[in-house]
Amino acid sequence: MMWNRPVWAVVALCALSVTATPAMAQASDPAAQVVDGLDSALIATMKTGGGIAARAHVIGPAVDRAFDLPLMARLSVGPAWTGFSPQEQAGVIAAFRAMSVAQYAANFDSYSGEKFTLTGPVEVRGTDRLVRTTLTGPKGVNEALNYRLRESGGQWKIIDVFYRNAISQLATRRSDFSAVLAKGGAPALISHLNRLAANPK
Repeated sequence: MMWNRPVWAVVALCALSVTATPAMAQASDPAAQVVDGLDSALIATMKTGGGIAARAHVIGPAVDRAFDLPLMARLSVGPAWTGFSPQEQAGVIAAFRAMSVAQYAANFDSYSGEKFTLTGPVEVRGTDRLVRTTLTGPKGVNEALNYRLRESGGQWKIIDVFYRNAISQLATRRSDFSAVLAKGGAPALISHLNRLAANPK
C-alpha cells in the first residue's frame, strides 16, 4: 500500500482500510456494518493484484454500496448544482464516481499489515450517524478516521470522511471544485474529474 500521498489521497486510502474489528456493541449497528463491509471488500481488491483497472473492477461495486455518490457530488458542488441541467448533473455524478473508484484502486495496490478498528459507540448526529475509526499503519502509527453516514432509501450511506477528526473530505472537495466551476461551469468540472480519474495519484 502506498503511503507517500497528498492528504486526500491518504484519506481515500484510509477510507477503504483492510481489517475491521468492530466492538460487539457496534456490530449490529447498520451504519457500522456499512463501514465494516467496505473494509472486507478491500481485502478482495488488494488480493486481486494486477493494474488499477483490475482493482477498480473489484472495488467499484463496494464504493457504490457504501457511499451516497450522487449526494456527495451535489454537496461538493454546492449552490451551483441547481444551475446545472439534468444532463450536466448526471455527467458530474458519473465523473465523480469514476474519480472516487480510480483513487481507491490506485491507493490500495498491496497489503502491508494495516489494521482498521472501529472505536467507541456509533454517534447520532441529528439525522446522521458518525462512525469513529482508527487506522493502524504498517509501522504501528495510528490515524483517526471518521465517517459520516446518512440514511437514503432505507440504507445508510457514507457522505463524508473526516481525517484526523477535523479535515472534511467534503469541504476540501468543495473548495477545489469551486475554483474549477468559476472558470468553466459544469463542463470544466466534468473534465477536471475525468482527469483525476485518469491520473489518480
